[in-house]
Amino acid sequence: MPAGEAATSSITSKGQVTIPKALRQQLGLARGGRVSFQLVGDHIEVRSCKPEQPLPASGFGLLRSPRPPVPVDFDPASLLAP
Repeated sequence: MPAGEAATSSITSKGQVTIPKALRQQLGLARGGRVSFQLVGDHIEVRSCKPEQPLPASGFGLLRSPRPPVPVDFDPASLLAP
């Protein structure tokens, strides 16, 4: 979407507004992303918010398991019967 070109959207009964796809793509907004709203004079400014913590480069630590952690030096071969 070219800069300065207006896009419109309807407000739902819950007060929700859909940001047009072209604008979401330009700003890099994805599902779960956060935006801030600010009243400036007679209009509202919407800004994308940067994540408070950067996402880790690896996926380590993102998943939680109900099982207790396995020690780093655990040898699965020790479970085999002699």
